[in-house]
Formats: sequence, C-alpha cells, structure tokens
Amino acid sequence: MRGAGRHRGFALSGLLAPLALGACTIIPPSTPPGGLPPPKSAPRPVPGPAATPVPPPAPQPTALTAGVAPGPAPAALPLASARASAALRGFAESCRALLVRTDTSGLTRPDDWRPACAAARSWPAADAPAFFARFFETVRVGDGRSYVTGYYEPEIAGTRTRQPGFEVPVYRLPLDLMRAWPFETPFDQRVGQPPAGRFDADGRFVAYHDRAQIEDGVLAGKGLELAWAADPVELFFLEIQGSGRLVAPDGSVIRLGYAGQNGLPYTAIGQLMRDRGLIGSGPGQYAGSMQGMMAYLRDHPEEGRAMMRANRSYIFFREITGDGPVGAMNVPVRAQASLAADPLMVPLGAPVLLQADRTEVSGLWVAQDTGGAIKGANRFDSFWGAGPTARKIAGGMSASGTALVFVPRGTLARLAGTGASSAAIPARK
Repeated sequence: MRGAGRHRGFALSGLLAPLALGACTIIPPSTPPGGLPPPKSAPRPVPGPAATPVPPPAPQPTALTAGVAPGPAPAALPLASARASAALRGFAESCRALLVRTDTSGLTRPDDWRPACAAARSWPAADAPAFFARFFETVRVGDGRSYVTGYYEPEIAGTRTRQPGFEVPVYRLPLDLMRAWPFETPFDQRVGQPPAGRFDADGRFVAYHDRAQIEDGVLAGKGLELAWAADPVELFFLEIQGSGRLVAPDGSVIRLGYAGQNGLPYTAIGQLMRDRGLIGSGPGQYAGSMQGMMAYLRDHPEEGRAMMRANRSYIFFREITGDGPVGAMNVPVRAQASLAADPLMVPLGAPVLLQADRTEVSGLWVAQDTGGAIKGANRFDSFWGAGPTARKIAGGMSASGTALVFVPRGTLARLAGTGASSAAIPARK
C-alpha cells in the first residue's frame, strides 16, 4: 500500500511524511537496469553541461549496525490469544514471500523461516501463543524504544465514469513515466537507482509532470483515467495512504492500489501547516490530526489548493481485487494485525510485539508493509482497516513504547558466530 505504498507508511497524526508502499515500482520489471532509451523516432539528445561529481552513496544502516540484543523468551511475554491468532494468520500468509525474499535487515535467511512456516499452515489459531513460543526468540533493535503511527484504507465517493459531481480524475500509471539516466550523466556516476522522469520532445530526459501540471490537465484525454472522485481533498489524502476504495452512489466499490509515483519529492503539508501556525493546540488553530487538516483545506479552498500543490509528488493507482489491500510483501495487510516497518531494520514477515502508551496498539503484529516515512529502528505504522472507526483511530494514532522483533530460534546464535555481526550482538545477560 503505504506500496506500500506505502504503499504503501507515514505519520498520519500530523502527516509529516507519506506512506508509499514498497511493493510497487514506477517502471515495469522488464525494464533494463539502466532505464529505457529514448524512442527511436526522437531526435538525438543534446548533451548538457558537465554533471557535478557526486560521491558514492553511503552504506545504509541496518538492524545489525543499529545493534541487536536478545529479548525475553516469547513464553514469558503477554501474548493475548486474540492478537496472537491474528498474527499467526498474518505470518502464515507472509510465508510464501518469506521463503524466497532477501532480508535486507541482515538478521535472517529464507531457510531460517521454514520450520515455522511449515507449522503455521496447520497450527490451531486458539493455541497461537504456543506457536510463537515454540518457533521464535526475540530481539531488541537499537534501544528498543518505538514510535507508532497509523494508517487505514480510505473510502471516498467515486465512480468509474465521469458524471456530474464526480469530476476529479484518478489516474493510472502513465506509459511515459520511467527510470533512466540523463544522457549527460557520466557512467561512473550512475550509481544506485536511476531517477524517475520522462523523455521530452527533444529526446532529453526530464523530470515528470508535477501535481499542479497534472491537476491542470497535462494528462487529460490520454486514456489514463481509471475512475473519477468527488472531492479533491479526499483524493489527496487517499494518495497519502497509497490505497483505498471508491464508493459509487449505487454502492458499487472500486478498490485502488498503489501503482507508482511521479518521482518528485514529497512535501508534508502537515509540517507546512504547523510551521505557519495553522494547526496545533493554540487559540484559532485547527487540530493537528488528519481531520483538522482536512477541515482547514475545505474552509480555505484557495489557500488549501495551493497548500496541496506544494506537495509536487503525485500517486498513480491501479484497480485491485481480493479481500484486502496488498502491502510490500504482495500479501494482504490485515486490520489491527499488519505493520509497516523499515525493511532495513525488521525482516518483512516477522512478528513484532509492541508495548505502548496506547492500549489499542499494544500487542502482537506482523511487519508486512513499508512506507516512505517509516525509516529507522523501531519506527512503525499500524494498519486499522477501513471505515469511520479505522479512520478516526489511524488519524490520531501516536504511540510511544518498546518493540520486540520475533526471529526464528537460533538466529542470535548464528549471528553471534559471524564476524560481521558479533560486535553488534551483546551476550545474553
């Protein structure tokens, strides 16, 4: 979702960053790593000025560099049966990805999960706490102190065809949006992922259209309209969530999933509004929640439109089917069971026990999603499903506490025996 995106996660309480679901890509998987060349019919690109040399990217921090310490045995933890049962289901659904994907946190290998995955298929839900006690041990990443926000699957008014009252286009991924290296970029500087953009009429690779250009109609009439929404403010916040549902007057539903992003940086309008004194707890200010920000945007349509356009990032959607929105592991995310996490810090598919100052979020979850703002050790975004209650809880979720990551038994012993990680793993006390 929060792709997610994800998307794909973001701090919904304050909207300080977007949820962009990591499972989705801007370019098709068949695109060569160097990006697509300009069309053969395009004029030969004109070299631009010499690019400024850039240093190689610094190594990304992982759970191992943050430090990993043994946590309590699962049997000694307060694993409520209902939450453990939901986590068992989520873990079992994650296994098809767990057994083949590379764990970028460095903590686990696909084969480590095989015993737990084999047992999860038939383990009785009523005895879920015993499952986690049998197959897992826990670790603290860094200092273990967690911060948790919330996201949800929005439901907004929308139709498949344009009609009076439904005139805000919801766009699918454009074919001319791709990743490629600009012609003038020296080969020794083509490090990491190429930038996103498009080839213009002169064959130059340039940035893609921004939010204002798209809203002004640069993509109109190109057959990209997937559906039509009633309210631009609601659609803006659905973009931030990365997925959602369009509900038509006749009750029919179109489920939208994250398809890609225009490649331009995200600007958190919540932070802009806070910096300008528009939201907060002072006299005359709007509440700092999602609901408060939406109220400001509606009460001040011209200023609100400019505020939304300050976020040049734009999300494209695809229609999805199934029983739930899909997260970064390409499996459904479940209400009150799925977390977005930083995959460099938590193996996607791993259970996570949160103990926080908000009782709603305390309990066992499964890390199944990612998000643009969900970065660093013990930073999580909790998924609450769809509907008014989910919207209210996610919109105001801000919880602090501790987190324990569940990894297969034997993980700590294996890591302690490798030279690359032993310094980051203290002995069990």
